[in-house]
Amino acid sequence: MAINKVPTGSVLKLVFNVGIGNNGNPVFRTKSLNNVKSTATDQDLFDVAATVADMMDYTLSGISRVDNAQLAED
Repeated sequence: MAINKVPTGSVLKLVFNVGIGNNGNPVFRTKSLNNVKSTATDQDLFDVAATVADMMDYTLSGISRVDNAQLAED
C-alpha cells in the first residue's frame, strides 16, 4: 500500500536571547506562531520573523520552521 503525506500546517518558532542566568549562561525563550499555512514560502516566514523580532525587546537568536503532516494509506 502506498502512503500519502498530507500537509496540515506549519509552526514558526523564534528563539530570543533574554539575558544571562545566575550561572553566567545565556537564557533563551521561544515564541511559537501556530497555524502557519504549509504553502507559505520560507522567505515569507523569514520576513514575518524579522518583523516580529523588530517589535521585541530581546535579540533574535534563531528562526525555525516546523512542518506538520498526516500520513494516510491509499
